[in-house]
Amino acid sequence: MRRWAAVREVPLPGGSVHAVVRVGRTVRRPATPRSGFVRDLLRHFERHGWPGAPRHLGSDEAGRNVLDYVDGHVAWEPVQPEAVHSDASLVRTARLVRRFHDLTAGTALAGDQEVVCHNDLSPKNTVYRPVGGALRPVAFLDWDLAAPGQRIHDVAHVCWQYLGLGGGADVTGAARRMRLICDGYGMADRDALVATVLWWQDRCASGIEAAADAGDPAMVRLRAAGAVGEVRAARRWVAAHRGELERLLG
Repeated sequence: MRRWAAVREVPLPGGSVHAVVRVGRTVRRPATPRSGFVRDLLRHFERHGWPGAPRHLGSDEAGRNVLDYVDGHVAWEPVQPEAVHSDASLVRTARLVRRFHDLTAGTALAGDQEVVCHNDLSPKNTVYRPVGGALRPVAFLDWDLAAPGQRIHDVAHVCWQYLGLGGGADVTGAARRMRLICDGYGMADRDALVATVLWWQDRCASGIEAAADAGDPAMVRLRAAGAVGEVRAARRWVAAHRGELERLLG
């Protein structure tokens, strides 16, 4: 275990599940049962020269994972610069996802699945920096939920989270932007995409409920903050417009 000099710890935005702090040019994240897999995944990306994820630097004296700090704008606030939600940023996001999927396809990390999925892609876990004069996504953070999976899992999660699929969304506009994401990724078969969004929403709501019922403090806080109700409301919207979304995606 590498020893790190004591530097002031600064809490980073988020932290609804894990307390994450910045220490100088590093980020400290509590260890989890998935830490070994995440370490191997991030080091795999580093060996291949992919800059779209933090580098894993080891562990500190408290047993926390030490990652390098990725400079840029993370879209935590409800109101964001227009460039964050632009079509160009959506396409670039999809291409970033395709790149790390391709880097893990056929590896031991993916096991018997297609690729390794991030499983929590959202603007809040994305770093944006100026590219060609406008903010564009350059890296993804928070790989704690990464695991072997199917490509469509991450693509559907991008559609849900980056487009805000739910009440108040415009169906035609949402379908157009879902097509942009699929085109950017290079996903021709979109038949199961809306069904996979619904699968994610079911999984998210039931997962928070089950963990909160079991006494997980972070999930208790999320449920108390209304997260389950928000996800279920979003699912009702997607289910109500499923046929139209699938038709427009075709």
